[in-house]
Amino acid sequence: MTTRNFFAATRLAALLALSVAAAAPAFAQAGQQASPPAATAVSFGPKMISIRYSAPSVKGRKIFGPGGLLSKDPTYPVWRAGANDATAFNTDADLIIGNLPVPKGAYTLYCLVSDPDNWQLIISKEIGQWGLTYHPKEDLGRVKMTMSKPPAPVEKYRMTLTSTGPTSAQLEIAWENHVATVPITVK
Repeated sequence: MTTRNFFAATRLAALLALSVAAAAPAFAQAGQQASPPAATAVSFGPKMISIRYSAPSVKGRKIFGPGGLLSKDPTYPVWRAGANDATAFNTDADLIIGNLPVPKGAYTLYCLVSDPDNWQLIISKEIGQWGLTYHPKEDLGRVKMTMSKPPAPVEKYRMTLTSTGPTSAQLEIAWENHVATVPITVK
């Protein structure tokens, strides 16, 4: 290698190293999703109920009601119960959610939030879609949720499945100034 080629190669290597160093923060930020994936699950012996969703944050925005963030979604007043992909619900057991029989299988969860203080949980038979895709004809059914206010605003959206007995659980959805719950019974 000639001296000239050596210096050209050295400059190219230095330029490449600077480019990688300059891009590193951008790649690091890209890895920090605005609405990171989250999950909750509860088991009853060998049977499991699980939910996979993405957890957005309030970030000073109004979320529910007219002019709220969710009112801008094309599926409003139906909300994907999270962010990004549709919220996935899987059950290894036949269930009763609220008063709705739900056979074992895979589903998508949505919430009807037209009245921010009176939600309905929607269980859809359609699975694997992006969260802003909703087809009402695919509904297995809808269940009224019990509403309450959290003791303090909930910044990061969360879904929680909690065992309440040997064959029962509760789903809690909490975000902003709203908490919605519904009982689940394993048949």
